[in-house]
Amino acid sequence: MQARAQAAAMPLLEETTLPQERPPTIPVVIIGNGPSGICLSYLLSGYKPYLDRKTVHPNPILYRKLQEAKHIPITEQDLEYLSEGLEGRSRNPVAVLFDTLLHPNADFGYELPSVLQWRRDKTQSIPHLVLGRSTPGGAWHAMEGSMLTISLGIWMELPGVNYRDLTNGKRRDVTSDRATPEEISSYYCNYVKLKGLQKNFIDNTYVTSVQKLCREHSEEGLEKEHSGPADSGGSQSMSGGALWEVRGYQQLQSHTHVPFSVFAENVVLATGASDSPVRLGVEGEDLPFVFHSISDLGQAVSRKKLDMTSDPVLIVGAGLSAADAVLCACNNNVKVLHVFRKSTSDPDLIFKQLPKTLYPEYHKVYHMMCSQSHSSAASSTAPSRPQPESIASSVCAKMCPKPKLPSDKLSELSLFPDYTSFPEHCVVSFQPDMKCLLQGNNSLKAFKVSMVLVLIGTNPNLFFLKGQGQYLGLNPTKPVSCKQNPIDINPYTFECSNEPLLFAMGPLVGDNFVRFLKGGALGIAACLLKRYKKKEKLISNGGNDII
Repeated sequence: MQARAQAAAMPLLEETTLPQERPPTIPVVIIGNGPSGICLSYLLSGYKPYLDRKTVHPNPILYRKLQEAKHIPITEQDLEYLSEGLEGRSRNPVAVLFDTLLHPNADFGYELPSVLQWRRDKTQSIPHLVLGRSTPGGAWHAMEGSMLTISLGIWMELPGVNYRDLTNGKRRDVTSDRATPEEISSYYCNYVKLKGLQKNFIDNTYVTSVQKLCREHSEEGLEKEHSGPADSGGSQSMSGGALWEVRGYQQLQSHTHVPFSVFAENVVLATGASDSPVRLGVEGEDLPFVFHSISDLGQAVSRKKLDMTSDPVLIVGAGLSAADAVLCACNNNVKVLHVFRKSTSDPDLIFKQLPKTLYPEYHKVYHMMCSQSHSSAASSTAPSRPQPESIASSVCAKMCPKPKLPSDKLSELSLFPDYTSFPEHCVVSFQPDMKCLLQGNNSLKAFKVSMVLVLIGTNPNLFFLKGQGQYLGLNPTKPVSCKQNPIDINPYTFECSNEPLLFAMGPLVGDNFVRFLKGGALGIAACLLKRYKKKEKLISNGGNDII
């Protein structure tokens, strides 16, 4: 019950309202209907990847391995053997393998065809449900529609459906191969329909509890498991031993909530990482002018609550979400104070990893972070430096003299004159009078602001698992964090190391990009297909008769 209380905006029904008869048992329940859940549903629905014999992979060692079993689908091969020696931008070897099969040499700038050919065999399907809080596409439906994705559009696509085919090959400019969230969310919705996966998906569902139950030999049924994490013996049994009880509710159009409860032999966590924003943990962070989502800035602008006469917006963070907020504010002539802990020369800044030709808007923000900083502006002003309190109302205009750059570069930056960055600064507190206190190099600065956006990352919210799922992390003494403490998994099956029959994929295991999270679907599908094949539990109806 304590875990349920932490599901902030989720109205819950009492367990006593659930039906008393025993709920159905399903082989696999996938929690999350974003690209991770969609891709896994595709692979569990009988779609199998084979080597396309008309193609040649540019990696000769991998191609030789693929040739050795060219008649066998990749899901039935040794993934550890195939992925051995491959390198890529994921720490999960199967993710790197699947990526290079779908997009050979992508990291070198090539757009080579996939070496996979997809065939469907409905007798190789596993019944499953995909539970999501919205329509298929997950968090992409909630993102700002005018921004562009970091990844190329073709890297956002899922197996078997070309992204450009569904977007009519739209091309805008040098960044035309990137996509808007609206285009991506539409692609994912259409993908589910095109591949005939709709019957596996239940939309507008909220999972409130996932508990492992022990099967008893008596007719009285099941008992809740009271021990700690299951031992390794749990994975040996697919039908005997243990089951998962998944509870929650579905929100209907009439705003009523219908509770549900199902038993699952396997549960897959594909919830992503956007549930809970990371907080600063400073005084005043709960004040009404402090927000943790860029959508709040968009709403304030659209409702005319912010304009060029407003006090500055304070943006905290040095990632792409913070950069998006800077762009949104500056494009609407809203003054910006940009605070971040890192130095602008820090090699770990995300901007240093993005090509300028593909990401001009982010490099524009990075240029301002470097050239329009508080310290550089202050050093070029009169010796009697004004106190921050007197600067606040027009800090950007007074403290940011035009940089001495070539005329072409100057015109580029002059679009955003009302911007000031504060590298190597941190927030000390927010005050009820809408002032914020910043800590710099042995100095404190106070500014009056109109709004604060704290954009320093997000963490998954696994409230529906025992102990918030903390025991699943690489470091079980700390909360699960996609970057700092991802879920500990078998690198080839994606089964949780501390909980057999529970799988995790996507950002939960460190794969934040769609092009790599698809590897989790390959690993999980291969594992489950092999286990169920041994038990002769594969079905012949495509997995669509369970709903």
